[in-house]
Amino acid sequence: MSSTQDFLVEIGTEELPPKSLKKLSDAFSNGIEKSLKDAGLNYDEAKSFASPRRLALRIKGLETKQADKTVEKKGPSKKAAFDSEGQPSRALLGFAKSLKIEPEQLEEQETPKGTWLVYRSTEAGKETLSLLNTIVDQSLSKLPIPKRMRWGAQRVEFVRPLQWVLMIFGGEVVQGNILGISNSNTTRGHRFHSSGEIQINHADDYEKILLEQGKVIADYDIRKEKIRLGVQKSAEQAGGVAVIDEDLLDEVNSLNEWPVPLLGCFEERFLDVPTEALISSMKEHQKYFHLLDKNGDMMPNFITIANIESIDPAQVIEGNERVIRPRLSDAAFFFETDKKSNLEARRDQLKKIVFQKDLGTVFDKTERVSKLAAKISQQIGGDASEAERAGKLAKSDLVTEMVLEFTDLQGIMGSHYARFDGESEEIALALNEQYMPKFAGDTLPSTKTGQALSIAEKLDSLVGLFGINQPPTGTKDPFALRRASLGILKIIVEKQLDLDLNDIISWSIKQYGPLKNDNVKQELVTYMLERFRAWYEGENISAEVFLSVCARRPTRPVDFDKRVNAVNAFHALDEAQALSAANKRVSNILAKQDTDLSGKEVSSSLLTDAAEIELATQLASLSEKVTPLFDKGDYESALTSLATLQKPVDQFFDDVMVMVDDEAVKTNRLILLNQLRALFLKVADISLLSK
Repeated sequence: MSSTQDFLVEIGTEELPPKSLKKLSDAFSNGIEKSLKDAGLNYDEAKSFASPRRLALRIKGLETKQADKTVEKKGPSKKAAFDSEGQPSRALLGFAKSLKIEPEQLEEQETPKGTWLVYRSTEAGKETLSLLNTIVDQSLSKLPIPKRMRWGAQRVEFVRPLQWVLMIFGGEVVQGNILGISNSNTTRGHRFHSSGEIQINHADDYEKILLEQGKVIADYDIRKEKIRLGVQKSAEQAGGVAVIDEDLLDEVNSLNEWPVPLLGCFEERFLDVPTEALISSMKEHQKYFHLLDKNGDMMPNFITIANIESIDPAQVIEGNERVIRPRLSDAAFFFETDKKSNLEARRDQLKKIVFQKDLGTVFDKTERVSKLAAKISQQIGGDASEAERAGKLAKSDLVTEMVLEFTDLQGIMGSHYARFDGESEEIALALNEQYMPKFAGDTLPSTKTGQALSIAEKLDSLVGLFGINQPPTGTKDPFALRRASLGILKIIVEKQLDLDLNDIISWSIKQYGPLKNDNVKQELVTYMLERFRAWYEGENISAEVFLSVCARRPTRPVDFDKRVNAVNAFHALDEAQALSAANKRVSNILAKQDTDLSGKEVSSSLLTDAAEIELATQLASLSEKVTPLFDKGDYESALTSLATLQKPVDQFFDDVMVMVDDEAVKTNRLILLNQLRALFLKVADISLLSK
C-alpha cells in the first residue's frame, strides 16, 4: 500500500480582480487536480480557497510516489526480424539500438496477424515531490486571464504581481520557485489586521492559523455566507429587508478577507429619485446593498461591507455616507434636469448618433422600428398605434443626462420619463420591455406593445446587418445578434404569438428598402431556426430531435416548438426506434425513384400479400384519425397514434418485396410507402432519429 501526505499550495498576490476571483480559483484547482490524475497520483479529497490576495488548494491523502508501470514497445514482426540465413535484420538491429538493448532481450508476442517481437520493461514511478512544481506552474499558465501584467524588472507575467508562494508536502517545503518567487512554508494575513509572515507547517492547520493569526477567512463559501448573514442581520436591525443580489454578493466577497457589515443612511429627499437610479449609484459604484421596508418601498439606508474591524465603526459609516451623498445628489440633479424636456423633443438629438454607418442613425432606426412594431402588434392582437408611438420614443432616453451617466438604466429611465410626459402606461412599460430578455432566464415583456417593440427592435438589427452581409462570425458578434435571435424566439414561443418568421422578416425588409444581400430573408430564417438548437440543448432535448424538425423547416416558432416537444415525447416510446429506422429505409428506397408519387392513391386491387393489405388498412384508418390532430397542431397525440404502426410496418418489410418485376405492383407498393412517409413528415423527418 502506497504512503500518502497532505499537500498545500497558496499563491499570494496583490489584490485579484474581484469579478474573476471565483473563476480563477476554480480553474487553478481544477488544473492541479487534472494534472495529478493524469500523472496517476491518487488522493482522498481536494479543497480550494480564495480571497482577494490568495489562491490556494489543499489536497488530502496524496500519494507520495507514482506507481511503477510496465512499458511495452512493439518491434518488427518475427518474419521481418531475421534474414533468410537466420541473422538479425537491419530492422531488428535498429530497433534494439534505439532502445539501447541487445536483440536477445526482446520477447515474442503472438497476435492474430502473426508473431511480433516486443520489449517489456518496468518504468519506475517518480516521487510526487519532484512533480509538484511543474504541476502548479502549468495550472497557473492555463488560467483564464485575458490580459497578463508584468511588474518590476521581471519578465514573468500574471494577472497581478506575486508576493509569496507557500507550498508544502507533508511537513516539507517543496523546493523550487513559481514565477520567480521561491517556495516557502509561510503565508501572510490580513493587510491591516496582521503583520509579518505566518508559518504553516501542516496543510491541516491552514484555515485555523490563517483565521486566528492572520484574520483571514480563507474559505470562499464560508466568507460569502458570513457576509450574507451579516447583511440580513443589519437590515433587520434597521427594520427592513436587504436585497441581496448574488453577483454583488460574489463581488463583495471577493473584495474582503475579514468582512464587517455596516449600516449607513442617506437623506430621505433622495427617495424622490427613481429607485433604479439610487440602486445603480449604490450597487455599481459603491458596492452597497439597499434595503426595502415591509411595503417593498426603498428605505434611506444601505449596508456596506468593510474589510476591517474598526475600533470606531461610526467613522467608517460616516465616511461611506459622505461618499454616497454626492453620487445621489448627481442622480437627483440629472433626474430634475431631464424632466425639463420630454422624450418626443429629444428625438432630434438621435439624428447625430450613428447606429451603423451603412444603416443610418439611431433616429432612422426608431422610424423603421415604429412601423414594424405597429405591424407586429396588429398581428398579435395589440394596439398598433401604441406600438408605433413606443417605437418612435424607444431610444430617446439614450440622450438623457441620467442614462449618459448610468448606462445600465436605458429603457428603465425611458419608462419613468414616459410616465412623467403623460404617455400611457402601456407605452411606458414597453420602453423598458424592448430590451427584454437580456439574458437566459430573464423576464419577458408582459404587454402586447412591449412584445411587439422588443421583437421589432431586435429584428431590425438582424435584418439590417444580414442585409449588408455582416452576420456574426465565429466569436465575433458586436451587435449581440445571437442573443437577439434567441430573444425573439423566446418571446414568440413563450407568449404563444401567432407570428411567422418569413412574414416578420419581410415586413422588416420593407422598412429598409433595397439591401446589398438579396438573399437576406432565407439566410436569416435559417440562422434563427438554428438558434433553437442551443435552446433545446439546455432542455436536454437531443440534437437528433431538433434536426428531425428542422429538416421540415417550419417557420412559425410556436409550431416549431410544438413539433420538437412532440417528437421528443415520441422518441421516448418503445416503438420509436423501429419506426425511425423504417422511415429511413423508406426514404432511401423512394430517393432512388424517378417517378413522382405525390398525390397518387393506393390501388386495393393490386394488394395481394397479407402484410401489405394490413399496412394499407391501418394507414388509411390512422390517416383519417390523425389528420385533424395535425391541422390543430396536436402533434404529440398524432405521433402517439402513429406509433401503433410499428408492427404492421415491421411485418411489411419482413414479408413483402417492394422492388418486384411487376411494374404496377411495384409502383403500388411505392405509393403505399410514400403515404406512410408523408404522414410522419407532417411533423418531422423521423428517419433522422435512427441511430
